[in-house]
Amino acid sequence: GPMSGYEDLNFPAFFNAEETLRNMGFNTINPAAIEQPVTTWEACMREDIREMMLADIVVTLSGWEQSKGAKIEVNLARVLGMEVYDYAALVNEAETA
Repeated sequence: GPMSGYEDLNFPAFFNAEETLRNMGFNTINPAAIEQPVTTWEACMREDIREMMLADIVVTLSGWEQSKGAKIEVNLARVLGMEVYDYAALVNEAETA
């Protein structure tokens, strides 16, 4: 999901999604929870991608299409054959199942 330009870097949305996904039985890697020892966007992306490589799937938050970093992550996931899910659709599907 998007972070740059959002109040509190959009962390509340990330932590809310993480809690919901964990309650659904997923193990999560939350980019908002990754300790970032450096402050540049590029260095943060390197850390986020390093953690992403430990995942099996990627779940996107609303607005990800306008995020430079999220677009890179989704593209990388798809190139590597990882499944990419929309968070709202995933939760809706679980609620109606």
